[in-house]
Amino acid sequence: MSKKKGVSAEDKRSRMLELFYEKKEFFQLKELEKMGPKEKGVIAQSVKDVIKSLCDDNLVDAEKIGTSVYFWAFPSKAVHAKKRQLEDLKSRLEEANKKLKTSREKVIAIKVGREDTEKRLQLLQKLQTMKGEEDKLTLEIQKFRDSDPEALEKMKKEIKIAKEAANRWTDNIFSTKSWIKNRLSSMDDDVLDKRYGIPSDMDYID
Repeated sequence: MSKKKGVSAEDKRSRMLELFYEKKEFFQLKELEKMGPKEKGVIAQSVKDVIKSLCDDNLVDAEKIGTSVYFWAFPSKAVHAKKRQLEDLKSRLEEANKKLKTSREKVIAIKVGREDTEKRLQLLQKLQTMKGEEDKLTLEIQKFRDSDPEALEKMKKEIKIAKEAANRWTDNIFSTKSWIKNRLSSMDDDVLDKRYGIPSDMDYID
């Protein structure tokens, strides 16, 4: 009976990076060591090394706050990295095209019937490979369209507006309670909350 094949190092990196993209939150290492096995099938013992590897490649950010270290990664960061990689590839592709053009001009000048030079064949093969890489990177960027930094910023502003609105209503409720208690001094908070359906633990949102 064949042994079960383990998860490769690259698969572990992909799975943990996918976890960050799905959650879009900040985590401590101990949290990731619990979530890795449960949600992505990455054993807890290897999570630390995987996260370090992702940080070394600038795919995951880390920041020490007080005595704790927090890790995070957003899809928009990957988009920018892919775009930079794509621009570099395009630049290299343009250079290869220039060299290929020069080689073609030389071939034309050679007498009819002479076989292609080895250098030209190598450039053609390199050009084909780079075009394939360009197509692949373009497809990967398309996958991150919904994680545009502008959309994330808009979401943050909407959350802020919602919090401010909730706190205004909370303030209005507290003011109303105070007014009622001044008019009906015999009514305490518990009775007042129960009569008007106000949660006893209601408070402002930070």
